[in-house]
Amino acid sequence: MTLYTTDYLEYYLTLVGWLIHNGIWNLLLASGLFALPFLLIVAQEWLHARTVSADESQQSLLSSRRIESRMLLAIGIIAFAAIPMIPVSLNTLQFDTTRSRQCQVDVAAPAKTGWALSYTQLNGQQALIPVWWFFVHALSKAVTGAAIAAIPCGTDLRQIRMELDATRIADPLLAQEVADFTRECYGPSRARLFMQRPGLAADQRYDVTWIGSRYFLNSPGFYDIDRARAPRAAWPYEATRDAGLAPGPNGAGYPTCRQWWSDPGRGLRERLLTQVDAGLLNRLAQWAGFVSRQTVDDAVIRAVVAPRQQKLNQGQVYTDYGGQVDMSLPNMAARLAGDTGLALGSLGFFPAMDVVRQALPMVLSLLKMALVIGLPLLLVIGTYDLKTTLTLSTVQFALFFVEFWFQLARWLDSTILDALYGWGFGAGRPYRNFDPLIGLNNAFGDLLLNFVMATMFIAFPTFWITALTWAGLRAGAALQALASGTQDARRAGARGTDAVRQAMR
Repeated sequence: MTLYTTDYLEYYLTLVGWLIHNGIWNLLLASGLFALPFLLIVAQEWLHARTVSADESQQSLLSSRRIESRMLLAIGIIAFAAIPMIPVSLNTLQFDTTRSRQCQVDVAAPAKTGWALSYTQLNGQQALIPVWWFFVHALSKAVTGAAIAAIPCGTDLRQIRMELDATRIADPLLAQEVADFTRECYGPSRARLFMQRPGLAADQRYDVTWIGSRYFLNSPGFYDIDRARAPRAAWPYEATRDAGLAPGPNGAGYPTCRQWWSDPGRGLRERLLTQVDAGLLNRLAQWAGFVSRQTVDDAVIRAVVAPRQQKLNQGQVYTDYGGQVDMSLPNMAARLAGDTGLALGSLGFFPAMDVVRQALPMVLSLLKMALVIGLPLLLVIGTYDLKTTLTLSTVQFALFFVEFWFQLARWLDSTILDALYGWGFGAGRPYRNFDPLIGLNNAFGDLLLNFVMATMFIAFPTFWITALTWAGLRAGAALQALASGTQDARRAGARGTDAVRQAMR
């Protein structure tokens, strides 16, 4: 049987926790405190017998039987839940890569890293684990892993969206060339389109709103006749094409707008693609398998070069109870004020919750270690009671299963964008055109959803512990430390926005 952990921090802290657990148990053995519960059991049962019967013979018989039963139970708990027996090392404690392999992500195993020796033993000590807690750890991880595996793998669209939004044209000369192309090619072709007023389909009306329009590239009378007004060094002078124009320095010519944009190896489109991280393009193309790679690349270029963000359809894609069925003027004014407040509040809230999301797994790993360390003392204080042992086992299982709620919250936080802005939902999909910013331009409409999803990393575990109490398992406020342990980090993350404001002032 093998023990698994979720991340490197938990891997290390699990070993540390059992080392300290062993030290505390050895202390209890050396001092004789481990036997104190047996005296308490005798005293408790003798007092209990005196309160339920006035006959001394019956008191003796009743107390002896109850003492015998509790002693046998206590000895069993000591043997299976208190005495460390199974060694914990790299052979039994392994990093769980099942989910990583399932989602096509390669993670280096701890045994293949420089931490292998330090994870096998600390300060010359080797950790041992009691049989019962070995079983609880293995069972909890198995159930949690099975639940996480039931969550479909998905692309983290929120991260892709943020990376695309942060992408800029780093080369100032290329940025100037984009401006020149817009002025010399896109402007005249768009003006000609307005004068001709051809009948355009819905996708064509969307396509002609950016400089790399396929309609302008492929339709005669647009990019095939418009040309660069200044010589471009990447295109040599051609007498037929450039008749009537003077050659530029070093024989530079005047490419047509179609050549300027599309020529392999030197066209503006290919050079703009180099401004975007190749890994980001591949991740986006892998998710957007419902369209061609050229469409994905064009959409990314469009997002990078757009002088202003394109306005998406403002259709409502989820139900709320705000306003009235037909929005009145006071409703619209209240919605505008509320959206403005959300936008301003998000400046501090989103950085704070991002810090909380990073800190939560750390706090959870520390809580698991704290529970492991406290097990010997809790068993002694609980007089090796079966109910106490089962309660502690429930708390440990609950802590392990919190990882599932974190994974679910993260998956929902990412795939809710896929559900709202993805393709392939038939005629009922809320947004028609593929947009790599994935709803960023529709931010006001989804800002409240972002607030709600950010809090799910706290709300889901809290609901889980509350639900356990409904089932009669009093796990108590075992996870209140998740909120309190990340509170200072959340405040510090929110202050980052204040620091930026002060610097700008």
